[in-house]
Amino acid sequence: MDSLITAAARALAAGDPLGALKRVALRDDAPALALRGIAMAQLGDHVRAKALLRSAAQAFGKKEAVARARCVVAEAEIALASRDLAWPAKALDAARATLEEHGDRVNAAHARYLEVRRLLLIGRLDEAERALAELYPTPFPPALTAVHELVVAGIAMRRLRAKAARAALARAESAARHAGIPALAAEIESALLVLNTPAARLIEGGAERLLLLEEVEALLASKAFVVDACRHVVRDESKVVSLAKRPVLFALARALGEAWPGDVSRDTLIARAFRLKLADESHRARLRVEMGRLRRMLRTLADVSATKRGFALAPRRACEVVVLARPVEEKHAAVLAFLADGESWSTSALALALGASQRTVQRALDSLAAACKVQSFGRGRARRWTTPPMPGFATALLLPAPLAFD
Repeated sequence: MDSLITAAARALAAGDPLGALKRVALRDDAPALALRGIAMAQLGDHVRAKALLRSAAQAFGKKEAVARARCVVAEAEIALASRDLAWPAKALDAARATLEEHGDRVNAAHARYLEVRRLLLIGRLDEAERALAELYPTPFPPALTAVHELVVAGIAMRRLRAKAARAALARAESAARHAGIPALAAEIESALLVLNTPAARLIEGGAERLLLLEEVEALLASKAFVVDACRHVVRDESKVVSLAKRPVLFALARALGEAWPGDVSRDTLIARAFRLKLADESHRARLRVEMGRLRRMLRTLADVSATKRGFALAPRRACEVVVLARPVEEKHAAVLAFLADGESWSTSALALALGASQRTVQRALDSLAAACKVQSFGRGRARRWTTPPMPGFATALLLPAPLAFD
């Protein structure tokens, strides 16, 4: 490896893409193409980065399997940074196997972390935890250790383990300081900002207040009867009943929870559950049927009794009833929640992450765009959606042989 390639690789490992480009910008040999691709990824030009890395993989040839595998890993990271969640996982797995076979443990581990982060993004937490359990970050360089702790923190936040998430982010901060990579430090700072942002609203006795993740965790561990509008479940300290597939029943449970210890009139319940302004006798009959179903679903947690005016909720074990809601509630809040990470998303990636059809996501985006809450750029398959954007950086990509760390 010549001195310019080595110097460019060191610049990229230190998070200095411009310094790397100064050394290899005019070269078209395979190692230079690969390093230019990584530099463009760190600068946020993902389209150009992918093209350069594919050219590098072709230029390396079949005999240079390790170099080609590193290009695949780099392209997969760019896909993750640009929220292209449909990239072929089999290609990344094959590249990781090649790297492991040739003793490149750092880049092989990096490939594994990419897959774990993808699983985390699309909400497959159990699979992400199993894959993460196979990785031991102790012998890795500081940058990769920081990535490991970021993944640990991400899973902990999804599992509502605020203390574990903060501890992981503190370890990630320490590792990022040793790595000296500004983009990595910025990613950790962004994760800390999420942890310090209100995660939910508490509705109790007609009053509302915002809760941080620690407070949500404490509430769910308490003895309160909680109508959880974030996950569409009803729970107390010993049992959880999911109403995620019964939206009408959940709407009724939430209305009763918000009114506790009082009751809710029949007309109000009909308006909340059936979205009707005026009710007739047929709607009242339907309400009685749905309340009977709700009573059966919640029979181990609470009693739903009829009153002169309407219906009331009476928990069996808990002494208080609260409603846990999202910080902001609107029709397409879930789409906005994914776009809030500052990255640009395709409709296919959003559909995969949300578990919805691409057409449903497209209608939601069109509605949000009409309200000036999101914006798009590009056309056709290259079209991406975002909220007011922040620069996105891929983390350090070590295509050359691992560098020595002090």
